[in-house]
Amino acid sequence: MAIRTGEKIEIDTLIIGAGQAGVAMSEHLSKLGVPHLVLERNRIAERWRTERWDSLVANGPAWHDRFPGLEFEGADPESFIPKEQVADYFVAYAEKFNAPIRTGVEVKKVERNSDRPGFTIETSEGLIEANRVVAATGPFQRPVIPPIAPQSEGITQIHSAEYRNPAQLPEGGVLVVGAGSSGVQIADELQRSGRQVHLSVGAHDRPPRSYRNRDFVWWLGVLGEWDAEAMKPGTEHVTIAVTGAHGGNGTVDFRGLAHQGITLVGLTESFNNGTVNFKSNLVENVNRGDKNYLDLLDAADAYIERNGLDLPEEPEARNMLADPECMTNPVLELNLAEAGITSIIWATGFSVDYSWLNVDAFDENGKPAHQRGVSTEPGVYFVGLPWLSRRGSTFIWGVWHDAKHIADHIATQRKYSAYRDPSQL
Repeated sequence: MAIRTGEKIEIDTLIIGAGQAGVAMSEHLSKLGVPHLVLERNRIAERWRTERWDSLVANGPAWHDRFPGLEFEGADPESFIPKEQVADYFVAYAEKFNAPIRTGVEVKKVERNSDRPGFTIETSEGLIEANRVVAATGPFQRPVIPPIAPQSEGITQIHSAEYRNPAQLPEGGVLVVGAGSSGVQIADELQRSGRQVHLSVGAHDRPPRSYRNRDFVWWLGVLGEWDAEAMKPGTEHVTIAVTGAHGGNGTVDFRGLAHQGITLVGLTESFNNGTVNFKSNLVENVNRGDKNYLDLLDAADAYIERNGLDLPEEPEARNMLADPECMTNPVLELNLAEAGITSIIWATGFSVDYSWLNVDAFDENGKPAHQRGVSTEPGVYFVGLPWLSRRGSTFIWGVWHDAKHIADHIATQRKYSAYRDPSQL
């Protein structure tokens, strides 16, 4: 569905982005009878299709990583859904309630009107007037490669957003920088394909994939972790290493990856004339991840005992593999050519890009200024961001609940705007 060129549309609420956040917002606004339109520059849930690697699956099981109103058709609730099927799910969900989504339309500029209420939105297909604007473009807008990246020729460098499969890389070894969920899964896939892989490991949490017959998403739910409203101090730069790959069989275990054949190194610090230097914090980072893992096991055991649950004991979950050579004798300096490394994959995250949103809704660092998605600029909202309201905001179901709060806020504001005192009747 496209906007005719030159057409001017007036709508109560404009949602920008038709990924999981935009679809969730549309559902809730539809239920509340709020007239709205969703614009998407590509296809619905496009990033799931074209900005993820081929073998990616959801990091949570199907019973958990979904919206309440629709299950994954024909899927085992305990399975981990492939990325294409996740994208298809959002298309089907939007069709389920006939979401007013127009694809192939790019939003170029949003500005508050100076002489009347609302906003004027400039798009690739014409102008739109809206009383409210919801930015639902999510956190994965601009891949971040740190400035330390070498400028030398002869090394293929891509961000994890560009990685698809091992065949796209030139022959030779690979350095994967970043050991969150993306970096770990990509490094594992490359090593299994026969590549020599070095994995640069920073601070991370690594929950058990499952423990005592319960997936970690269940444990974080019953332990109240998904509802945590703010990060714990000192964890702002801590990523999470978890995977649904290989049928969700197995917790991310860095010692296990090393014994499998991956060379672990510390945080990547600098490049100089073909040599990369790593911080001497590999053991510290792995041990910190172990503590996070064991702390969750302790909390789970205590919960089971406190509630008298009949769940099988799993003492072997506490067994740790021996430290591999790369931990007992860490590599602090590596000549890329001598190590046969021809590619670097930067699994170093993303930044947001709101250059099109010309309103007073950002703090001094350029980040959205909001309370649970309600911005400091009246009439502007954000949805789909990590920690928007709580830790669970990162997950599909968390986005759905965040969108409900914002939709309720919009409906309430509409009621106030529609109020007329007796003299106006």
